[in-house]
Amino acid sequence: MSDQPQRSRKPGKPYRRPQKDPVRLLAFEVLRAVDERDAYANLVLPPLLRKAREKGGFDGRDAALATELVYGTLRRQGTYDAVISACVDRPLREVDPPVLDVLSLGVHQLLGTRIPTHAAVSASVELARVVLGDGRAKFVNAVLRKVAQHDLDEWIEKVAPPYEDDPEDHLAVVHSHPRWVVSALWDSLGGGRAGIEELLAADNERPEVTLVARPGRATTEELLREEAAVAGRWSPYAVRLTEGGEPGAIDAVRDGRAGVQDEGSQLVALALAAAPLDGPDTKWLDGCAGPGGKAALLAALAAERGATLLASEKQPHRAGLVAKALAGNPGPYQVIAADGTRPPWRPGSFDRVLMDVPCTGLGALRRRPEARWRRRPEDLDGFGPLQRGLLRTALESVRVGGVVGYATCSPHLAETRAVVADLLKQFPQAELIDARPLLPGVPALGDGPDVQLWPHVHGTDAMYLALIRKTG
Repeated sequence: MSDQPQRSRKPGKPYRRPQKDPVRLLAFEVLRAVDERDAYANLVLPPLLRKAREKGGFDGRDAALATELVYGTLRRQGTYDAVISACVDRPLREVDPPVLDVLSLGVHQLLGTRIPTHAAVSASVELARVVLGDGRAKFVNAVLRKVAQHDLDEWIEKVAPPYEDDPEDHLAVVHSHPRWVVSALWDSLGGGRAGIEELLAADNERPEVTLVARPGRATTEELLREEAAVAGRWSPYAVRLTEGGEPGAIDAVRDGRAGVQDEGSQLVALALAAAPLDGPDTKWLDGCAGPGGKAALLAALAAERGATLLASEKQPHRAGLVAKALAGNPGPYQVIAADGTRPPWRPGSFDRVLMDVPCTGLGALRRRPEARWRRRPEDLDGFGPLQRGLLRTALESVRVGGVVGYATCSPHLAETRAVVADLLKQFPQAELIDARPLLPGVPALGDGPDVQLWPHVHGTDAMYLALIRKTG
């Protein structure tokens, strides 16, 4: 079927050109980049918004709507796929991806926003006419009219299996997470329906933008002068922007004196820096430093004590990001591109070592909702050896009496406690130390000695931290 405009479909009815809606076109462009290039929305969307503003006619409300359409659609993709499947006469995999993106945007407007039904349908059909052609726009129109017959709660009642029959599949559909992720998070929480429901719901909420005032370069007082800025909950260097906003427009961020950094990430760096040591405290290592947020905070803290940070990152382009984040640090530091599993430094060279290892990223699904659909259980098999190798390097790199911080932005037990337990078996002259007292004021840190943060409990990414002292 041709998608070219049909100019004489009905006698006497003139052809009307489709109306281009810049907001929905931009949202569609982001979704296509996520699907076609495995891009991340948080990297694709900001430059497109800047470009749209520079062209004119695109204001703050337009940017807010485009952002909501992108992130809302990605977060609720699993739920919306189930709804769309109930409204089409073919398997979802047989629907062309661009068509599915238009449908998903339309379903989010119908079920996830306050946009009136007629406006949501008509705007989505117009978008389909522009990007798909009149033929497939008819299909979009038919499907969305079926979707519009019920609200979200009614659709969930129809498409989600009862909790009593299949708890994990029910939660997967209701909260839009792959079933295996639901199972893994549930295991990490330790059971109970209330906790997993709260965590999955938190993953679908828009996170606040959190800034860090890098010690010696900026102060929280300076950042708190920004509009809708409030103090962080736990980190003394954190400031939250409660209404979003553009961090890049803030002078301290633009100058590199402050940065965007989740409070959980700040707490990991602060806990390592506060851990008690036996002996000197002059040489620190960040062994997986990219893109540089923790390294910048550690370097600033090290400078206050006359210590030096070596920031190592395997990927040269990420090492460049680290160097940019550390530029202007008040004390000495060095950035190198090196493989952390084959380090160029000598064993026992450092007093403090941080290894924030590559992982599945299941702890940051609020910020990167598309990651939940890309990850597979078998990804753990690839990360596991790397995580163990990096922690081994960390334990070899620290001197006797020094401390290693092992961190992941994932609560999956295979990436957290299992890795630490395996390496402690190989290093009998190392011991876990209680990390909880090093996060003062932070509640609900569990039985220890390691720490798992949670979005629904602490308002942070689900960062994990184990602190290990080398005893011999």
